[in-house]
Amino acid sequence: MRRLILIAVPLGAALTGCVNVRTPEKPIEINLNVAIRQEVLVRMQRDVDTLINQNPEAFPQPPAGTTPGATRQR
Repeated sequence: MRRLILIAVPLGAALTGCVNVRTPEKPIEINLNVAIRQEVLVRMQRDVDTLINQNPEAFPQPPAGTTPGATRQR
């Protein structure tokens, strides 16, 4: 038993390691390419729709074949 302790103590000391934690010298750079597309759908009540139809000069309609609020990408 004594022999086991004499062998185990130095072996345990030899197996312990040293861990160093250092911050990098250069800042961490993260490049993200993110595409965000947003669509807003509005459902109008009948009275609001009637109001718009009765006052076309106040609420101009977009040209046919276009989406209101859409922008052209280049």
